[in-house]
Amino acid sequence: MKVSMKDGSVQDLAFTDEVGQEAFRHTTSHILAQAVKRLWPDTKCAIGPAIKDGFYYDFEFSFPFTTEHLADVEKEMKKIVKEALPLERSAVSREEALKLMEDRGEPYKVELIEELPEGEEISLYKQGEFVDLCAGPHVSNTSVVKAFKLQSVAGAYWHGDEHNQMLTRIYGTSFPKAAELDEYLAKIEEAKKRDHRKLGKELGLFAIMEEGPGFPFFLPKGMVLKNLLIDYWRKLHTREGYVEISTPIILSRHLWENSGHWDHYKDNMYTTVIDDEDYAVKPMNCPGGMLVYKVEPRSYKDLPMRVGELGLVHRHEKSGQLHGLMRVRCFTQDDAHIFMTEDQVQDEIKGVARLIDEVYSKFGFKYHVELSTRPEDSMGTDEEWEMATNALRGALESLGLNYVVNEGDGAFYGPKIDFHLEDSIGRTWQCGTIQLDFQMPQRFDLEYTGADGEKHRPIMIHRVAFGSIERFIGILIEHYAGKFPVWLSPVQVKILPVSEKFADYAEKVSDALKAAGVRVETDDRSEKLGYKIRSAQMEKVPYMLIVGEKEVEGECVSVRRRDEGDIGSMSVGEFAKLVLEDK
Repeated sequence: MKVSMKDGSVQDLAFTDEVGQEAFRHTTSHILAQAVKRLWPDTKCAIGPAIKDGFYYDFEFSFPFTTEHLADVEKEMKKIVKEALPLERSAVSREEALKLMEDRGEPYKVELIEELPEGEEISLYKQGEFVDLCAGPHVSNTSVVKAFKLQSVAGAYWHGDEHNQMLTRIYGTSFPKAAELDEYLAKIEEAKKRDHRKLGKELGLFAIMEEGPGFPFFLPKGMVLKNLLIDYWRKLHTREGYVEISTPIILSRHLWENSGHWDHYKDNMYTTVIDDEDYAVKPMNCPGGMLVYKVEPRSYKDLPMRVGELGLVHRHEKSGQLHGLMRVRCFTQDDAHIFMTEDQVQDEIKGVARLIDEVYSKFGFKYHVELSTRPEDSMGTDEEWEMATNALRGALESLGLNYVVNEGDGAFYGPKIDFHLEDSIGRTWQCGTIQLDFQMPQRFDLEYTGADGEKHRPIMIHRVAFGSIERFIGILIEHYAGKFPVWLSPVQVKILPVSEKFADYAEKVSDALKAAGVRVETDDRSEKLGYKIRSAQMEKVPYMLIVGEKEVEGECVSVRRRDEGDIGSMSVGEFAKLVLEDK
């Protein structure tokens, strides 16, 4: 498709190209605005950018606009697409642009023009009777936009400032082909079914209370799930030679100033005063890890020193950004800090990468890797950053891992490798990270005695595998749609007695399974068996055991598997072995 670029040139680009996709969806937002203006000419237009997976446009309506109006807007948009209107770009002076938008009664466009620096080129895009202030890019003709869907309506303050006018934001998405749109919308519907907030409530895993927005409460079954993940983490890290520590949640402001977090992160930190001194609730675990390293003198023989911490951290997130377990104000970070000599760097990075690969493979995730380089707001010398970046790049290439470079997205103290995992419906999540740091060992004056008897500065890795355990649980809920693998299921087996007279046998079976290490519950309600089976299916329990007269006489259980139904009868011992071997 032909795309009019921001510099006025025209290029042939595919929808799969990032710029091509932006142009396609940006054009759809203009079609939306044109349709709105045709239907309600007194509407004021604000902004309408392309965003991830779609677009939006902000309007000031003279009436309460609701989702019921979207069908009329879509109908008008289809007319505009059929009209095959060319999009014509023109560069105009500041005065011409201001007059045009003032004459058209578009105060938000006038404000945008006035905010532009003097001398900056101003471009307009025209399609039929509609003209919009826009830098581009856009496709050449409205007829290119074959398939689109308006999805929702929301409120949005002008410029994101609550003191400004509340506008109406219309969200939508678009694709070159109807089949692609249908596939995307089906994925959205599937994602709604898998929403961890919905399933978390239905499965009794966690709750978010009005008394603590962004501070999750884990319920008994949720704690079983969380502890299973922690147990797995501990076994893996013990095997890999890590030691575990725990550091305080609240520490002196001086510590955070020394680490650099106060200057770079204080707006996201909670603070308090103790004995007239300023303290901060930790948003990261690493400064506490520095103090642990300094507890005693270190030798080169102690390195590499791999130190893990399941630390509870708090970050001041805005209320509008909170989202179930995915975006919270407190979470458990599965941190580890590795202190090492320069010649150990490559091997340690590779060791962490292999560990993260093992973790993601355990849960059936695919992933891709990004190398994030020095941001503008950073500490350290050019030489240190170049050395650190080359070390990460060298480790990735040595492992044969494909990666893309994410320029300027490193941590303020060092470059990093980010692992973006892909879930069962194709969404990606950034979880694992490996960050190489020359700065913090300097700021905390960390040392070790080398083989030469002299003092040397260690180099340090910050790394997580799960990232946030809370967020990882949210991802797992959606990845599995609540149907956790047997080893991870809070309840592995539900015993369903046919009637109350088989309660004693059900209890005997339950005791035997618990003794074997199986997590089991008994549904002893006075309900029909079919009802109990449906309830267990709703709870997504991997196994159901039917116990009635036949089972009592045969000293066995009738087994139903979650997605298969009846798989036959077996002894309690045989069944316990089946569950424990089912991963």
